[in-house]
Amino acid sequence: MKTLVIMHVESEGPGTLGHYLETIQASVQTARLYAGERLPGAASAFDVIISMGGPMNVYEEERYPFLREETSFLREAIPAGVPTLGICLGAQMIAKACGAAVKQAPVREVGFDSVDLTAHGRQDALFSGLPESLPVFQWHEDTFDLPEGSFLLATSPRCPHQAFRYLNAYGLQFHVEVTRNLLWQWFGAGMEGRRMALRLSWLEPAFSRQAETLYANFFARARESLARAS
Repeated sequence: MKTLVIMHVESEGPGTLGHYLETIQASVQTARLYAGERLPGAASAFDVIISMGGPMNVYEEERYPFLREETSFLREAIPAGVPTLGICLGAQMIAKACGAAVKQAPVREVGFDSVDLTAHGRQDALFSGLPESLPVFQWHEDTFDLPEGSFLLATSPRCPHQAFRYLNAYGLQFHVEVTRNLLWQWFGAGMEGRRMALRLSWLEPAFSRQAETLYANFFARARESLARAS
């Protein structure tokens, strides 16, 4: 699977998703936008596109010009049916590319929490084999409206729009890819970082199995899409 991973900041890499890509021997190209790397010319050259998180907001295009470039890139990829996965900022970028508004969330969510699958989510292949309530890691201050024609897949009381599907694109507001190393990078070695890492150590076996199931489901759906297209 020829996979493009879009990174917006050095500290928000693919985490457990990167390990999964290694296990399936995906051909991975990484576009480190924060370092000045450019996106490829044609989105259709890839079997899968993954947009990772970042601390910036999608509307900060003057400060981060690469956000404008990525929006155009996703506007080419998604209508063309390229399987696309967005995590946190990546989900907001997909929503924006599909014409939905991205705005400040009712509350800023930081830390471990859970989201609940909707009726559509329980039927969607992405969440096949997963429980109706999922433990996740949250770190965001913005949320998105649902693109017209999309399906809400996961929700929570404080921030209702947690996951959606539009065509072959999935947006996850939450993080499933976190590792202890990522948490150290995000929160440092102080009290908060130690608390987050300790909580992950309690959840890690189930958290990792859940993430791997979700990745496998996404790539299985991507392969089915490629088979239909060929």
